[in-house]
Amino acid sequence: MKKLSLLTSRVDGRYDVQDYLGCGSYAEIFLARDILASTNSPHKYVVIKALNVFLQGDLDNDLERTLVENFQNEAIALDRLRHPNIVSRLGHGTAKDLHGTVFHYLILEFLAGGDLSKTIKNQRLPYTQTFSYLEQICAAVANAHKNGIIHRDIKPQNLLLSKDKQVVKLCDFGVARINISDEPITRVGTNIYAPPEHSPSFINTQGIIKTNKLTPASDIYSLAKTAYVLLTGESPRKFANTAITELPTSMNGDMWANSLLRVLNRATQFEPQNRQQSITEFWHELLLVKIQIEEPEIETQVATRISSQPSAAFSPGFSPNIPTVAKFNTSRDFKLPNNISNNPQIVVKLQDSPYFKSPPVLPLINNNKAADLLQPKKQSSFLRKLTFTAIFIAIFSGALYGTHTYLRSRGILPEIRNPFSAQTGIAVQDVNIRPTAGTEQEKIGLLTKGSRVKVYNSKENWIEIGILEHGRPKDDSNSAERGWVNKRYIDID
Repeated sequence: MKKLSLLTSRVDGRYDVQDYLGCGSYAEIFLARDILASTNSPHKYVVIKALNVFLQGDLDNDLERTLVENFQNEAIALDRLRHPNIVSRLGHGTAKDLHGTVFHYLILEFLAGGDLSKTIKNQRLPYTQTFSYLEQICAAVANAHKNGIIHRDIKPQNLLLSKDKQVVKLCDFGVARINISDEPITRVGTNIYAPPEHSPSFINTQGIIKTNKLTPASDIYSLAKTAYVLLTGESPRKFANTAITELPTSMNGDMWANSLLRVLNRATQFEPQNRQQSITEFWHELLLVKIQIEEPEIETQVATRISSQPSAAFSPGFSPNIPTVAKFNTSRDFKLPNNISNNPQIVVKLQDSPYFKSPPVLPLINNNKAADLLQPKKQSSFLRKLTFTAIFIAIFSGALYGTHTYLRSRGILPEIRNPFSAQTGIAVQDVNIRPTAGTEQEKIGLLTKGSRVKVYNSKENWIEIGILEHGRPKDDSNSAERGWVNKRYIDID
């Protein structure tokens, strides 16, 4: 095994390699700091995914060409699928490591929250958070299928979390099929999560799967196995290459367990045509289970009208803009490094440590202004006085505000309200109207999706509304025009 020598080095004149994160069969993953990124940039730290064709020893020309083409395909897939819940490619290149070994690399965004597999290893996630993750994953996979790409390796290890653990992103498109109709279909994926059509028992001696076409149902199968892990906290190992037929005994008392089992069982059927045929269909069935868990006050007929399109979640730094198209040489240039057509850059060893500080980089402005930045400021005395004045005003204002807040809380000062500041909003889905805040009393009406309302009062998570404009004609003329609803269903203007 010949690993790349990149630690304590600078790649492409800007990426200081600081840590080794791991490796696969032919790729190594490094954490690097971008010295050209601003201090507050969400991409101050990045991941370098380096293709190492020598990681398993020497190799023949055909395998080498295949590895490079797969690496190129991963870049193509990431660019085609630019999406908030799919890891973004930030750049690429070809270089020589500190020992002169040539390698191709992709610069990917760094997700500091780690992967879902590690997150759920020692803790059970709340159902609200779990369904939020599943919705984001479904949005990502639906986008992939819309663009003709099958991921083929969905599993918790390939789902990365943002630092605040609110956003999940699908990664590792190294084995993705970028054209659904391409044949033949080769075996890929982890055995526990891979569908039967990817299993060794369903391929011939040439490694070709006995199926006519790769379909989105393959990803639906893997996604269902992943959902099983997230919702139950247990591995689906006993259901490898077979349908999920039961849930853990600890869930037997849950009223919604049978509904969840029906969804997962259908999604993991042996024959692809017996599964849900689209991610939208799969998410809609999961969404009804979510509603059973979280919102039992919403009636079934109302729940079925809720939009079944999974929604994406954004994290700082996402951009739909695609970097320079990645193009890697696939001739035998790894063994002839002096002949590489795109002239790989030489990796530079840092002087001290991974945290070696480079000289400051001046802003991209003209030379006269750059020179001015290096000159001492004549107005320094004035600026110092202005700073002290601003600090004094801020301290005085803070003290005044604190005193006002204290006196108002003790009832000494009345709360001042603007009589013309009544809020309005839009209903984001159908929801029952109650006579008081809470679900204890029977509903008195139905607020339809898209209705415009006026907000009169609030109490904890509930608000009192009056309907200004209905989203669609009323089914019941006696339905109340004013009452209480949970504020999560109102998008306040």
